[in-house]
Amino acid sequence: MTKIETTRFAVIEQERVVKIHERRLPELKEDQVLIKNLACNICTTDYGQWSGARKNLLFPMAWGHEFSGVVVGKGSAVPNVEIGDHVGIGYDMCGVCDFCKSGLTSECVELGAGRNKVSEDGYHGGFGCSEYVIKPYRSLFKMDSDIDASEAAFVEPVGTVCQGIRKLRVKPGENVVVIGAGTMGVINAMVARAEGCNVIITEMMEKKINTAKELGLNVIDASKDNPVEKVMEWTGGKGADAVIVAVGVTAANDQALAMLKKYHGRILLFAAGYPAPELHVDSNLIHYRKMELIGTFSADNCDFAKAAELINSKKIDLSKLVEKKVPFEDVQKAFEAAVVPGAYRVSVVFE
Repeated sequence: MTKIETTRFAVIEQERVVKIHERRLPELKEDQVLIKNLACNICTTDYGQWSGARKNLLFPMAWGHEFSGVVVGKGSAVPNVEIGDHVGIGYDMCGVCDFCKSGLTSECVELGAGRNKVSEDGYHGGFGCSEYVIKPYRSLFKMDSDIDASEAAFVEPVGTVCQGIRKLRVKPGENVVVIGAGTMGVINAMVARAEGCNVIITEMMEKKINTAKELGLNVIDASKDNPVEKVMEWTGGKGADAVIVAVGVTAANDQALAMLKKYHGRILLFAAGYPAPELHVDSNLIHYRKMELIGTFSADNCDFAKAAELINSKKIDLSKLVEKKVPFEDVQKAFEAAVVPGAYRVSVVFE
């Protein structure tokens, strides 16, 4: 094929301004692949920076980390990846540091400053929303070619859920509550259900309630009913074995504590919140009730592999979480759609 020398990519230049830039692609290293991008989804961090809600990220931001595409080039030392393979993307990792060797690939010392790392040409981020992207082969997870590209781009967010579910140690038959039916709440509910759990999700927004119901999830309408009372009713007064907090607000933390069973209950603090939510619990309560408060963030390679398997096997249904597909040329409109309250993922798609 013709050698690809340049690529166009999307850049958040400043708050509420995203434009398309162009740059020369670096030469492929022996362990890297060249990917023709098919779809890049806008995550909450991306539109949080664009909207001004998140002040901890720098400009200009060559944003994008939830994407999928087709391999069109590979280095000389790339194993198990062929030209034409469809792939979803996890995180970069070196494979040789102590963290990588122990399986904690998300803590790889080579990941650097994440989205705030700076390229030689002065951009922050990883250039995920580009026509062509270069990635180490270790970051790739093969996807079936019949999986919609915008859904294949969910390998990263589903992977973060898989890590949380793994840390939560759910078992078939357990009663699991998910607070919040946004994109990540719904994914948490679907993955827990795929693990054999009895799942119920709480939500206040009508649109999200309807989406959760369309996906076959049990739903508590928190705008009409007291979620804690409904969970107690659902569990026969025992309380939940585990609660996943997928909304970063203090009220959700308080509800999680109140929903939990008396002994050996677990709470997974999945969502961050800005400003930071409070957690109203004293250590004696945790002590006497043998309670676990579990934090989770990002994902390891084993979690991305699990995510790819769930998506490829269609054990989870992501189709209703793709809110809208917007052509790359209209990336500014994509961000405007992504910040609409109640929106699920908006996907930037490439020809």
